[in-house]
Amino acid sequence: MRDDFMSARQDQLPVLPRDSHYGFAMNHLRYAGLPAKEQTEALKTIIRTEPVLMAVLDRLRALALPDAWLTSGALYNTVWNRLTGRPPLTGINDFDLIYFDDSDLSYEAEDRAIARATSLFAELGMKIELRNQARVHLWFPQRFGMAYPQLTHTTQSLEFYASKTHAVAARLAEDGHLDIEAPFGLDDIFSFRMVPNRALNNRETHERKCLRAKAIWPELVIEPW
Repeated sequence: MRDDFMSARQDQLPVLPRDSHYGFAMNHLRYAGLPAKEQTEALKTIIRTEPVLMAVLDRLRALALPDAWLTSGALYNTVWNRLTGRPPLTGINDFDLIYFDDSDLSYEAEDRAIARATSLFAELGMKIELRNQARVHLWFPQRFGMAYPQLTHTTQSLEFYASKTHAVAARLAEDGHLDIEAPFGLDDIFSFRMVPNRALNNRETHERKCLRAKAIWPELVIEPW
């Protein structure tokens, strides 16, 4: 994997150590409860110092899909791994990529975008999940048995994730800076809390994801539905 995904401005940011698991309590207290701006900068630093994430963001930008973001597990799992000293990709099964294109809501159009992404990301050897958020309302009721709102932009989807902790997205802008979206903030991530989001009746999904996460990161505190 290339090493040139690191930003030229990285040395201007505070470098977070890859601490041992025994340093968890200190790391946890270091970032939990900080102002939102400082937590956002800490997340950006963690992302920039993980070459795999930067490789994914670089290719996502090259894919040139409208309003495209990397979201969810690859981001918050990376934070948890960094603060507990675990290997960088622990618990990350795939990379969730989202975009918004309402010019063509057909399955075929989305499938073509998925095929392009699969080819572009092939050399990284990692599974990706790409979804057009403009058409989620078309298939969600049949798959999950409940209505889903018709969205107007990509990151609006974060408001309906089963857990508020999961609602985070990042993208690499053309000028190299990182954009972060987190409608519920980042404190739940840095505080190792799994917090339900009751915008939809996603209790089963929240509880299933909590069980899996707790088995990997026992430091987590689970807030029941």
